[in-house]
Amino acid sequence: MTFRTRVAVDAPAELVWRTMADVTRWPEFTPTMTSVRLLDDEPFGAGSRVRIEQPGMPALDWMVTALTPGRSFVWETVAAGVTVAAGHVVEAAARGGAAVELSISRSGLLAPVLALLTGARTRRYVRTEALSLKRRCELEPPG
Repeated sequence: MTFRTRVAVDAPAELVWRTMADVTRWPEFTPTMTSVRLLDDEPFGAGSRVRIEQPGMPALDWMVTALTPGRSFVWETVAAGVTVAAGHVVEAAARGGAAVELSISRSGLLAPVLALLTGARTRRYVRTEALSLKRRCELEPPG
């Protein structure tokens, strides 16, 4: 199961990337995150481990498996035999704006069951996160 959502952001792609990559500040602007904590002393990047707490869900540890600076990152977690990958992409758009695409993919034997049980909440959370990022970036002055 994969769910994707895409939003246009009326802010420079560089600002959107900086805001998106500053993961520990997400709880400041999106209600779907209670806590996001880096588990390593290194700066956020490929190989970073992050603990995420979300309302109504158990805390999960995620690892950044791919990162293209200024453009995208993917982090993954494994729970109950299901691998969950979350993609985060920023693209420059016409007239200085940006497009953001967030995605969640699940794989593994129990992925269909997990999708059935949590699919609606997952779609709602991912959409809320994209719209929260949009609002945050459109309210912040560039620079």
